[in-house]
Amino acid sequence: MSAIDAITLQVLVGQLRSICDEMGAVLIRSAHSANIKERRDCSTAVFDTRGELVMQAEHIPVHLGSMPDAVAAILGRQSSEGQTWILNDPFAGGTHLPDITLITPVTTPGTGAALGFVASRAHHADVGGPTPGSMPADSRSVVDEGVLIPARTLDHPDDLRGLVAEMRNPAQRMADLRAQWAANQIGCKRLIELVEGAADDSGTLLEGMAAILDYSERRTRARFGELKDGTWEATDVLEGGVDGSDDVNLRVRVTLAGSELAIDFTGSAGQVEGNLNCPLSVTRSAALFAVRVLVDPDAPPSAGAHRPISVIAPEGSILNARSPAAVAAGNVETSSRVADLVLAALGEVTGGPAQGQGTMNNLTLAGRDREWTHYETSGGGQGACPDAAGPDAIHVAMSNTLNTPVEALETELPVLVRELAIRRGSGGAGRQPGGDGLIREIEALEPIQFSLITERRRHAPSGRNGGDNGARGRNLRNGVELPAKARGTLAPGDNLRIETPGGGGHGARN
Repeated sequence: MSAIDAITLQVLVGQLRSICDEMGAVLIRSAHSANIKERRDCSTAVFDTRGELVMQAEHIPVHLGSMPDAVAAILGRQSSEGQTWILNDPFAGGTHLPDITLITPVTTPGTGAALGFVASRAHHADVGGPTPGSMPADSRSVVDEGVLIPARTLDHPDDLRGLVAEMRNPAQRMADLRAQWAANQIGCKRLIELVEGAADDSGTLLEGMAAILDYSERRTRARFGELKDGTWEATDVLEGGVDGSDDVNLRVRVTLAGSELAIDFTGSAGQVEGNLNCPLSVTRSAALFAVRVLVDPDAPPSAGAHRPISVIAPEGSILNARSPAAVAAGNVETSSRVADLVLAALGEVTGGPAQGQGTMNNLTLAGRDREWTHYETSGGGQGACPDAAGPDAIHVAMSNTLNTPVEALETELPVLVRELAIRRGSGGAGRQPGGDGLIREIEALEPIQFSLITERRRHAPSGRNGGDNGARGRNLRNGVELPAKARGTLAPGDNLRIETPGGGGHGARN
């Protein structure tokens, strides 16, 4: 038991959270790509010397829950003072290739005593490969998805020039990576300032980090103890295959026994030829997110809350894929379905919501000569809760980003936004109605390549306890419906329209 009193503990929680928030602000305000500066597709966190996540900003769940595996990939490896690690390898702590992680060890000046690590992760609008935007709808191997970066050290941001030369729009890639570097530097500075303000150098900070982890663990175990023991199951499908026309089955069994929770995905499909495969880090991230939001969403967001939870996914399955499986969509779409599964199963004992849109509606655009690329996701309907309607047109579950503003799209890209609107009536009816999706329609002003990776185009988000299903999503080019996974070109004057799914309703209507 820590000797740190409750007040000191809460002060330290606030201090570390503010460091993560400031890191995020530096990253967002310094970045050049719309995906980071406008949509805020990035995350920041602080780790202790053992690589446990101590605190995070309220950023992207799929980034943050998997980031400890990235830190684990560099633990015990030698680096010089001031060096930063970079990686994006999905099978060594990464998620998918566009998510690049920078990790900086933090030490006290003079003594060199280890304080922990600061880390930032951001989705880059391109990381090379044959498909502009590095989010192909039809990749078959991770080598089809861009430049794979095994963990290595950097002495200075200029060390990245050779790396970004392998990517499209290298000046923008360099600017966004410099923004991550700056975010890590401010995180290091603020942690050191905490130590310099303490009477016993690093001791209080390290003890406080351990106390935060222990406190989060106690809260989680206590909450589990309030729930009845049992086992609950759920099944669902992904829209797999080259165009989304094949069902890929997923299954989960959740077992609560005292203060321990086991989440077992045995029985889910084997890894597939396409890119819906998940590294285990992504599967674990989605499962942990679902537990947190149902069990104790107000606990300090640290890995202490993960200690009572085990996540099992057989190696070689779609939820624990082996290298070199393609994983571009696993991070964005399969993670969303994993969250749906755990929310459905554990919701039987906690009173969970109806299904939300269950997709990030991934859209990648690129110029004719590939001189520019753009990536974005779109919000949709959230599922209703037992006591509240689902919000409209928001990013659901594993995505906590924003919709790209019309002004940013039209300023930076050769497109006109013909419509951006709530998709009225797309939420499922019920005692509490599901949230509505949105409509975004763009017109190309010059030839544009596009790639779509979407879900819930054939299978609607489910209502709960008698509530109606939400509406399925639709993708259309010039009024002709496209499959869930698609790529193609837009000629000048062509329109691409995305209608995102609505959320399910909760409870039968009176």
